[in-house]
Amino acid sequence: MTNNKYKILVLSDMKGATVALLKNTMGLAKMINGEVEFFHVKKPTEIVERESQLSAVREINEQYFDTDNKIKQVLDPISKTYDIKVKSKHAFGNIKDEIESHIKETAPDIIVLGKRKAKAIAFLGDNVTEFVLKKHKGAIMIASEDDSFDSKRVFSLGVLNEIETSLNKNLAQNLIDVSEVPLKLFKIGGFANADNASDATDVKKTVEYVFENNANVIQTISDYVSKNNISLLCLDRGQGNSRKASYAKDAINKVNVSLLVT
Repeated sequence: MTNNKYKILVLSDMKGATVALLKNTMGLAKMINGEVEFFHVKKPTEIVERESQLSAVREINEQYFDTDNKIKQVLDPISKTYDIKVKSKHAFGNIKDEIESHIKETAPDIIVLGKRKAKAIAFLGDNVTEFVLKKHKGAIMIASEDDSFDSKRVFSLGVLNEIETSLNKNLAQNLIDVSEVPLKLFKIGGFANADNASDATDVKKTVEYVFENNANVIQTISDYVSKNNISLLCLDRGQGNSRKASYAKDAINKVNVSLLVT
């Protein structure tokens, strides 16, 4: 992180709920003092339909400017509303290769991806979420289709299992400072350690829910998360821990609010 701002990178396929994705990103940026960049990749097969090389080059150039204009049409009004300048870039090529290259080049603190409501993990058309989780060691926000970070709504933060491992200390404090009191802790019995809470949670009261560890535990937690109007649920991706990884994968598929995976 540089200049005391979190670098937030939005990856978008420019399909579905792109506006909600951007609004949630802007809301996050406002809360944590972040700067935003938007990145979009198209496969060459989505662009070139003509056989001759000259025609193909012409079509790629046309598509480049057309895509640039479409991105600006989406970004500009949202940027003005939130008073946040958004850098944007797009590329034509292999989606995963271009994303990996851009992540290495820009070194973002947080990557934002879209989540389609009540659907399995299949973002950006090529299971990019799973790919980004492997390539980016920092935080990843999987934003819901709902405009859950609307400034007119009360922001409510939830945490699955341990807080200490789920949130970077500074990021945790920023989010807790703007969250509704009390902070909601969702714990799975026999797994989370009640004494493992971060000192940051002492700032505000917490409400703790403990669930029996069974095959349906994440679906049950998802229901409680929705009932409590949680805006953002934070969880550990479980790298090197098979049980945590299993919970994270299940949560990404089943929990229908925005997630911050660390």
